[in-house]
Amino acid sequence: MKVLRLLALSLLLSAATPAFADPPADIGESVEALRQKVGAPGVSIAIVEGGKTTLARGWGVRKLGESAPVDGETIFQTGSTGKAMTAAALAVLVDEGRIAWDDPVIKHMPWFRMYDPWVTREITIRDLLVHRSGLGLGQGDLMFVPRTHLTRKQTAERVAFLKPRTSFRSAYAYDNILYAVAGQLIEEVTGQRWEDFIRERVLRAGGMKNATSDSEDRFAVANRSWPHARLSGVLRGIGPQQVLDERDELGRNGAPAGGLALSAEDMAAWLKIQLAHGALPGGGRLFSEKQAAEMWTPVTPMPITPLPDALKPAQPTQQAYALGWQVQDYRGHRIIQHSGGVFGSITRVVMIPDRNVGFAIMMNSEDSGMILGLTYDLLDHYLDQPDYGWTTKWEDWYQARLAGGVEYLKQAKASPAKSGPSLPPAGYAGRYRDPWYGDVVIGSGAKGLTIDFTSTPRMAGRLKHWQYDSFVTEFDDPAIEPAYVTFALDAEGKVTGVTMKAVSQIADFSWDYHDLDLKPVEDKK
Repeated sequence: MKVLRLLALSLLLSAATPAFADPPADIGESVEALRQKVGAPGVSIAIVEGGKTTLARGWGVRKLGESAPVDGETIFQTGSTGKAMTAAALAVLVDEGRIAWDDPVIKHMPWFRMYDPWVTREITIRDLLVHRSGLGLGQGDLMFVPRTHLTRKQTAERVAFLKPRTSFRSAYAYDNILYAVAGQLIEEVTGQRWEDFIRERVLRAGGMKNATSDSEDRFAVANRSWPHARLSGVLRGIGPQQVLDERDELGRNGAPAGGLALSAEDMAAWLKIQLAHGALPGGGRLFSEKQAAEMWTPVTPMPITPLPDALKPAQPTQQAYALGWQVQDYRGHRIIQHSGGVFGSITRVVMIPDRNVGFAIMMNSEDSGMILGLTYDLLDHYLDQPDYGWTTKWEDWYQARLAGGVEYLKQAKASPAKSGPSLPPAGYAGRYRDPWYGDVVIGSGAKGLTIDFTSTPRMAGRLKHWQYDSFVTEFDDPAIEPAYVTFALDAEGKVTGVTMKAVSQIADFSWDYHDLDLKPVEDKK
């Protein structure tokens, strides 16, 4: 009887366990056809099912104008999907008893300060990872976007000058800056740079043999993708693909928020560890099952952005941020996922835990419609859903978003007041300082006004008059998002301050010009 009961239980369990599906039979042809239709240079996909790699390959080329193909070992810059790896690095330290998730940050970094002294005392390591600190969306990103002279510790020190937008732990607002602080905390605790610790204790320990954690290592890899973007149109996203300068990347100080590069084979290894709750395929563990549960546990509720009718099935009914992961539902299933983007490259990592399936899509361009379409096609495939035409629907959404941005710019450019400027060019010239960013220098010469963001290498150009005492940047580097620059004057006609905002309504939030509050300072140079 006992044997029969065990046999019956075994049959019941096997019936309840979903059968694993292979990748879509036509995935090679369909991805290539979509890549060519959209005009994306390269794409790489990893799929893991039941602890096995069922796909790790690439399509297209690493760099436009060259023939080197994308394959399973081509590394891509993966942006914010690396936040989960910074969380995993901290989990290793929690397992070792060197930190705890709810330790105050100042226990390990006594010098660290937030704007509010009470928050300084209360903010924990967990708080660094879950976007509830009170900072605004992307606040402080200009300290490492697109690059910087600042060290990671200098960046962490300047967080003290970021005035919060909401009260502590009261609202969700995605940030990158506190992941930079988390990276500095790893260095303070271990004596190793974040780059070295994550390379040794997460990437190599997890079998990710191609992955890199710093620029020097990435540049040394011949089989790497180059970033691409469409920059020749009226706004970013319009026009033919252009190869970007490899130096146009997230500054090293912000790397814990998104500075890793991985291949499809690396992503497959990472997905296996995640789906096995920290266990390594060859035995042993990267982190404990307890920490795996911690990292997937929702912490901060996230607002749900309404989607148009054609995309409604993709709209979750609930979503929240965990430790480096976003947790939400899709067609009645729990989804663990994260997207990532550095300028010229985008990535999406997705897991369906109750199907023991995960996949990652990486692209060396900014074609968001394509990556979202592929994501939902694969989700529906592994959830046994009929074809919904996601690739067309998401591409239509993306193109409509670009069209809306173009229309906004047309209206804005058609309506500037024919007034000003109030001062001759030399009257605007000077050194202006923001407490968290540093100095921006406005120069005056024979060709007019110039602007130089001194903390950011190669972020300089000219100022063209817009209206009143507002100007528009014309950066030497076309990859940098243009901004309006507005001068405030006192009754004597002297500049008392400068504010900025991105020209494009759909600019990436990391161009947080609007967070700057620049005041004139004496230029001693």
